Amino acid sequence: QVKPQFESKENRKYGTFNAILYRTQVVAGINYFIKVQVSGAEYVHLRVFQGLPHENQGPRLDGYQTGKTKDDPLTYF
Repeated sequence: QVKPQFESKENRKYGTFNAILYRTQVVAGINYFIKVQVSGAEYVHLRVFQGLPHENQGPRLDGYQTGKTKDDPLTYF
């Protein structure tokens, strides 16, 4: 659901967009930190916020890091 948000911020389209790993952080909703493979050896880390159910909002891309590798640790940013 956040792929279009990410592509818009990066101003490019990605044919590959596979979530490989994720972590969560409970706040007033949930922060998801997601490692996504966008090409053979290129990865990005996404921070996605999902609000509480009564807020009726979809997931929101709150931040991202590009230039990551498969072995880069997925940490808070």
